[in-house]
Amino acid sequence: MLVTAPDDGVARRLARGMVDARLAACVNLLPGAISVYRWQGEVHEEPEVLMLIKTTDERLSELVDFVEREHPYELPEFVVLDPEAIEHGYREWLLSECSESGADEA
Repeated sequence: MLVTAPDDGVARRLARGMVDARLAACVNLLPGAISVYRWQGEVHEEPEVLMLIKTTDERLSELVDFVEREHPYELPEFVVLDPEAIEHGYREWLLSECSESGADEA
């Protein structure tokens, strides 16, 4: 899933919340993005932090709810990427980290 945040502080807070709640196994923060977009009839150009969020289909709706509740934007970006393939070992780690019980608690 791709989500943008207005700055590093917000991105880090959201990422920590997602991983702490096991809604995501990992969140990559990619600062330095410049977004050019039209909003309410005007073209804007703003710096943002792109968040690359790794989660499971099972946790996706909870993750969307979390971002809608915690994100400062009126309309947060949600772009869900459906991977064609995920390496087996990484997939197993991802599934265990996004499980409600957690791999280290089982």
